Amino acid sequence: MSDAIVQGTVHLIEATKTYGQNGFRKRLVVLEQPKGRFANYIPVNFIQDDCDSADEMHVGDEVEITYRLSGRKWQRDPSSDIRFFLDAEAISFQILTPGVDEQIAPPPAEQSEEITPLDEDIPF
Repeated sequence: MSDAIVQGTVHLIEATKTYGQNGFRKRLVVLEQPKGRFANYIPVNFIQDDCDSADEMHVGDEVEITYRLSGRKWQRDPSSDIRFFLDAEAISFQILTPGVDEQIAPPPAEQSEEITPLDEDIPF
């Protein structure tokens, strides 16, 4: 399978989150692309050691991210429904144009507590 490329303006850079006892690390970066009347928002995950490389990006930067799709199957128990999840995992990125509103504050601190699922309604 070949890797894909997505280009857009950095809309959001979350703090690195750590999951589980093995210390799996994940950091979400959201790109924004103009698309007619509505903007298109593309979530891309930086995994493990790549989380730290996202410190080089700032909100407003125009970037190109090379990513691979990663899917998984999940089922709570044999009698429950099977769910499938799809993630775009960043492999590398290039800053094409620095944003005007470069972030002056240091990057957010890493969160070390275990993350639990949200009970909020998702609007789709």
